[in-house]
Amino acid sequence: MQQVVDRSASTSVTAADIGAMARQVFRDGPAFTRFLQHHRHRIAPIERLIALVPPRCDILDVGCGGGLLVACLTICGRVRRAHGVDSSSAAIANAQAAAKRLASMVPDAELLFECRDVEAGLPDGEFDVVALIDVLHHVPPTAQKQAFLQAMTRVRRGGMFLYKDMCDAPWWRAGLNRMHDLALAQQWIHYVPIEAADQWATEAGFHIECAQSHTRLWYGHELRVYRRPLHDA
Repeated sequence: MQQVVDRSASTSVTAADIGAMARQVFRDGPAFTRFLQHHRHRIAPIERLIALVPPRCDILDVGCGGGLLVACLTICGRVRRAHGVDSSSAAIANAQAAAKRLASMVPDAELLFECRDVEAGLPDGEFDVVALIDVLHHVPPTAQKQAFLQAMTRVRRGGMFLYKDMCDAPWWRAGLNRMHDLALAQQWIHYVPIEAADQWATEAGFHIECAQSHTRLWYGHELRVYRRPLHDA
């Protein structure tokens, strides 16, 4: 079995830094939307995700929302080129506004945010990093594995699949997060056990390079880096 390695110690970015970056970039749009971006770091380990992304990479962020992860990665020098896709036109409008502000801050970074329905599939090409962050629990159970594996097809050889989703245990953490999504997304979510995600990745030929669990307040997070080998087995 592939040894699991924790590489999170390579960063000096803190959760408070994430909040500061968010306030710097997300200044437009509805007040509640800005509030969610400015305080996302209080409930999600975004700084841990940033720690795992290598410098100057190109990234596909599937389900990018308002673009917070890409924005922080760009400011931290982790992104050379980023393509974010999301089915929400409102979220993409916020991400595009952030990209305009980032263009003056990090002029050599190429950022593209696109509103794309699920039926349209993913953008063509391969990327150093493909991120699927807090997306899968919003996908119907019958389509979760397909969505997971489709995102993996965009990882180039030697690249990484950065995955995070909410934990399905203990029951009280899962239940409180379910209430969160009922209130904000007005959706009954469907958790994917992290053991299932690990199995899907292994079946696709990826190695588990990093496995972490984190909690923020009552929220539980499962984080993985799955690595695509340079050569087929």
